[in-house]
Amino acid sequence: MRGLSLSLLPFAFASSYDLNDRFVSWSQYHNVSFDNDEHYMNTFNTWYDNDSYINSYNAEGSGSTLAHNQFSGMNSDEFRGLLGRYKKGGNRSVFLNGDVDASVSWVDNGGVTPVKNQGQCGSCWSFSTTGALEGAYFVKYGSLVSFSEQQLVDCDKIRNGGSDNGCNGGLMDNAFSWISKNDGLCSEDDYPYISGTTKARGDCSSSCTNVKGSAVSNFVDVPASSDQQMMLALMKHPVAVAIQADERAFQLYSSGVLKGSCGTGLDHGVLAVGYGSDADGDYYIVKNSWGESWGENGYIRLGRGDEYNNGDGQCGILLQASYPVL
Repeated sequence: MRGLSLSLLPFAFASSYDLNDRFVSWSQYHNVSFDNDEHYMNTFNTWYDNDSYINSYNAEGSGSTLAHNQFSGMNSDEFRGLLGRYKKGGNRSVFLNGDVDASVSWVDNGGVTPVKNQGQCGSCWSFSTTGALEGAYFVKYGSLVSFSEQQLVDCDKIRNGGSDNGCNGGLMDNAFSWISKNDGLCSEDDYPYISGTTKARGDCSSSCTNVKGSAVSNFVDVPASSDQQMMLALMKHPVAVAIQADERAFQLYSSGVLKGSCGTGLDHGVLAVGYGSDADGDYYIVKNSWGESWGENGYIRLGRGDEYNNGDGQCGILLQASYPVL
């Protein structure tokens, strides 16, 4: 870890050993390295700006809290670049009927694998896809299998009959279609994820064997802008969803129900795994792919109700939701 003389710090910071000590502790904990003093200073200034935002946000008492995490050294543009590009898709909706339960949690029901980490690769779409496949497989066969994101990143491309772009973005519906053409997907153990470190798509390998029963026969898009339809779908299994994740409060989220401003510019694929209510209000439970150190052990609770984005859902969660049929 590169040290830094206090003489290099802006005057406002020079008297605060605590700030510098906390920044050094943060950078060491998250294994952040610096190329030179300029890089150190730029990261420090961004971290400090985020530190001020965290303190201001938490003082408002909005129902959620923010905290430093692995993204605290990134400004909004840098963080947005990390997300990659989420490809927006079409809509072929199937309406569900029935009464909704008060709450659902596929985490508690045992249908969700441990939180994963996409790392330095815009492959969120593949994690959303495997999460939905894992949930559907669990519901049908009673067995929880962790499926391979790397196989999707490497193999779901045009010359293999696919439509997605590895670390440069994709669409969950496209991935469901590719899994159908491929007659299933391999397990995580047989085809482990490496693009989070390499930051790139690898060569498609045919050495693994698809998990028996994992072939997708069809996929269903949840009717947009309807909490009732989303909750009915979540009563059946986890659901792949797209959201806007480049908001600062999302970047630095730590706990609680996120109810503040969060738009509908979809740029990130995640997995809805349930819904519920508590003293902070109604919410959806969402599994992210940024590791367990982010949010509530890798999860976020997004506010639920018609008041969010004119019925399109907090962060646009109700706009493009889908699930596979096995």
